[in-house]
Amino acid sequence: MWDIGSGKQIQTFKGHSYWVYTAKFSSDNQSIVSCSRDGTIRLWNVKSGKEVKKLEECRVVTDINLSLDGRHMISSSRIIKLWEMHSGIKIRQMEGHTDMINSIEFSPDGKMIVSSSDDKTIGIWDVTSGSRLKQLIGHSSFVKCARFSPDGQFVASCSYDKTIRIWNVESGEQLKQLRGHTDTISDVRYFPDGQTILSCARDKTIRLWDVKSGKETQILEGHSFWVAGIDISSDGNTIVSGSFDNTIRIWQ
Repeated sequence: MWDIGSGKQIQTFKGHSYWVYTAKFSSDNQSIVSCSRDGTIRLWNVKSGKEVKKLEECRVVTDINLSLDGRHMISSSRIIKLWEMHSGIKIRQMEGHTDMINSIEFSPDGKMIVSSSDDKTIGIWDVTSGSRLKQLIGHSSFVKCARFSPDGQFVASCSYDKTIRIWNVESGEQLKQLRGHTDTISDVRYFPDGQTILSCARDKTIRLWDVKSGKETQILEGHSFWVAGIDISSDGNTIVSGSFDNTIRIWQ
């Protein structure tokens, strides 16, 4: 864990025995939840750095996401599991993808889940019933990531096929295809206003896109290797990126 102002590392959380794929703050910022190739999900106390809870799975856990109210958590492997956050009790699981799932996310209202998979598809799921509402098909290779727009009406996805695609959630229709990256796209996110999309890729770049026109508006360069992940501050003024060049960078 890092202090943004000083750039100093202020906490280390040790316990996983293999790659850590994802780590996220809880809604109250008092806890961090993480998942790993070691097949575990772990809950950590932010202040002490100590492990509070460990959920052991029988396979790799590729991603986790928390509901905005902090009550529920989802995890992915080849299936999606819904958990009660603090008790660690599994509520239900969702099956339908035929290969490994790479990303999962709750919709802003907490009623749906979007998933992306190596089976080249994106799934839209109903949280209450666990049923798949839509299967979005169009990418020609592994779908690395899929994210809801801030209003929950659209999904942006990115793929090994070097494209970003925008989808209508209700109809399942593909609306736009954004091209510009020259290698696998690792991550994609909407800015808080929903008007701009941010992406990063193996081509070492971070790119900004205008949602309405589908045009690339800016390229951020500086990383010397594959940019693996990105995030945006809640006010939309700061971008953070992480790369296989072993650096985390902050952009404003």
